[in-house]
Amino acid sequence: MNSIEEKLWNYIDGTCPPGEQEAIATLIEQDEVYRKKYNELLQLNNEFAAIEIEEPSMAFTYNVMETIRTEHAKQPLKATIDKRIILGISAFFVLTLAALLIYALSTVNWSAGSGFKMPDQLNVTQLKVTHISSYFTGPVVKGFLFFDVVMGLFLLDSYLRRKSITRE
Repeated sequence: MNSIEEKLWNYIDGTCPPGEQEAIATLIEQDEVYRKKYNELLQLNNEFAAIEIEEPSMAFTYNVMETIRTEHAKQPLKATIDKRIILGISAFFVLTLAALLIYALSTVNWSAGSGFKMPDQLNVTQLKVTHISSYFTGPVVKGFLFFDVVMGLFLLDSYLRRKSITRE
């Protein structure tokens, strides 16, 4: 029964090949079951064609779009900060603090014994002070300046992009 309806719908829609269309037309003329089913489906198809599709009014569409716009406007503007940048800055500070701690612990005289005594007088000639100028060699200063220039260009670019977005 289901294949009869399928064949008849294809016949009504005009989607079946010409040979099958002629065979179905012959069956409709000769077979009572096909004729009744064809008339039912044809009447149903005509009712479907007569139904008007309801469309919402323009005011409804406008109101829905305005509601969506106001919902987006109510949301606070968030500055998107990449988590990797925060992690990079945190890692830099953690590594710097760890390096300072390791350096401080490596310069402690551990063989002095378990008891720690403060000297009565502080002898400046006994203090071992490293000169900072030995750390600021040519390549280190150039690397530092290169890093500063790149960061400055990055900040300038982000500032200019933010300014151009607000103008649009």
